[in-house]
Amino acid sequence: MLTFVVRRLALLVLVLFGLSILLFAWVRALPGDPARALLGERATASGIAAITKAYGFDQPVWQQYLTYLGRLVRGDFGASIQTGEPVLATFGDRFPATVELAVAALLLAVVVGIPLGYLAARRAGGWFDNVAVGGSLLGVVVPVFFLAVLLKYLLAIQLGLFPTSGRQGARIDATHVTGFFVLDGLLTGEFDASWDALKHLVLPALALGSIPLAIIVRITRASVLEVLQEDHVRTARAKGLRSALISRRHVLRNALLPVSTTLGLQAGALLSGAVLTETVFAINGIGNYLFTAVTQLDYPVLQGFILFIALIYALVNLAVDVSYGFIDPRVRVS
Repeated sequence: MLTFVVRRLALLVLVLFGLSILLFAWVRALPGDPARALLGERATASGIAAITKAYGFDQPVWQQYLTYLGRLVRGDFGASIQTGEPVLATFGDRFPATVELAVAALLLAVVVGIPLGYLAARRAGGWFDNVAVGGSLLGVVVPVFFLAVLLKYLLAIQLGLFPTSGRQGARIDATHVTGFFVLDGLLTGEFDASWDALKHLVLPALALGSIPLAIIVRITRASVLEVLQEDHVRTARAKGLRSALISRRHVLRNALLPVSTTLGLQAGALLSGAVLTETVFAINGIGNYLFTAVTQLDYPVLQGFILFIALIYALVNLAVDVSYGFIDPRVRVS
């Protein structure tokens, strides 16, 4: 197990190195000029030349990359062209909001999706199965942006059941320790602040978690149907084992392997795909900031944030691979 983890971490370094090259080339292929984007209407030839020289954009691309790589090795991700703030500090400020939203969406997908998929498989061909499959198909095809706007209009604006935007009410005087507002309220004993933050999470989590929920329902259903046809399940039934024991030990546990793989992929997708949801609900996370960085051609922010997301994505999938051995002892990672 340790050898596997070390080998994967070494491979991760090579992947991030290759990604840094592609990312560096991609951001510089974007149309526009970051100096002109910074100066806006006040842009003059001398001003553009000064900004270009200050950030080293006048140097050859290969030299710019080597300078950037040298900073990366030292843990320096640069500073925003627009605000001058260090990318690492900005990431630390905004990352908790995106993680909190992604975790809430993933928990919704897991807690609802796995039981729905399992029950649909056990009632294959029945009305419950048809409703679950139809609902999961609808969840995949409905765009997240449209669903977010719809949920906000119906449940927040029309019915007033949930807040319309933000992470916490303006009247809440909360102490922020970790940046995770729900957790902060629990740690400090400010349960009203934690409850308010949780209410602000409901609609964004429903919108962002709709696609992972639909996918997990379908994967769980297909996996359970496959396991139900295997010999060891029929043997367990022939031995007269209790149905609950067969379901827990022989069916669900074996069916979780493909589901766990899907969870790893969806966790990374949630972190990188929260841009639209954060925009609709005015959540000050990395998705919203990335959108702004693209429009403003903020090279250091784009490069730093995408590398961070790629790193987290890879670590999550490494954790999923390691979890295989705990879910099914017959699986040995190597």
